[in-house]
Amino acid sequence: MKLSLALAMLLAVSLAPSARAASEADYKAAYAAAEAASKEAAGMRNQWTVTVSTLAAAKKAADGGDFDRAVAASKEAEALAKASIVQATSEKEAWKAMEIR
Repeated sequence: MKLSLALAMLLAVSLAPSARAASEADYKAAYAAAEAASKEAAGMRNQWTVTVSTLAAAKKAADGGDFDRAVAASKEAEALAKASIVQATSEKEAWKAMEIR
């Protein structure tokens, strides 16, 4: 229950609209953060495919000059990557509780 609440909060914060138009610099910063989190998740062997596709959508939006959408997608990808990291970390020990004794 706590894990799903934490994941929901991460996604809600990442999708909150910004008060001003995003710039290319905003996109690059958001994309770099998302890419770093995604690489960390991949290093844990728990990279979600939806994270990869959301990063691709961010890049496509930026290539089209829509930096607002690119920043939003980058932040969503970062939240997804962080959620996959939380999942990998919690399941690293949680499986023991399900072991037949």
